[in-house]
Amino acid sequence: MEARITLQVDGERRALTLDTRTTLLDALRDHLGVMSPKKGCDHGQCGACTVLLDGRRATTCLSFAVAHDGAAITTAQGLAANGALHPVQRAFIAHDGLQCGYCTPGQICSAVGMIEEARAGHPSHVTKDLTGPVALTDDEIRERMSGNLCRCGAYVNILAAIREAAS
Repeated sequence: MEARITLQVDGERRALTLDTRTTLLDALRDHLGVMSPKKGCDHGQCGACTVLLDGRRATTCLSFAVAHDGAAITTAQGLAANGALHPVQRAFIAHDGLQCGYCTPGQICSAVGMIEEARAGHPSHVTKDLTGPVALTDDEIRERMSGNLCRCGAYVNILAAIREAAS
């Protein structure tokens, strides 16, 4: 069975007709040619496919595209505005927060989302004070980014980049 849906991808309205079993990741990559989200594990365990879905981070390999008709999706490509990189993108470059780069788009989208979650006061498993603002300590950043894996092991630099971007 096919369905017609519309997605707002990186600020551009995109209409497509696809099989209702198509994941959001496959809709983005295979049907719309948006290559920023990567297919890593295809089980929601590595975070390479992470995007911002209506402002919240989401693993696109675990979600059917038809469930998000009308949604706004921001990929790492769409974070840059008017030719200027997003602060998280700049920090990843400045701190060499990547090696092979395969996980980088998902890492960046996840970092942007988790910084916003912390600013909104959403606690994590390691948040000590549930009554005040969330301070993005190294432990907080590690916990919040634990769903994004880097096979190259650039974690020290990723942590430094996120720490800088969050400040």
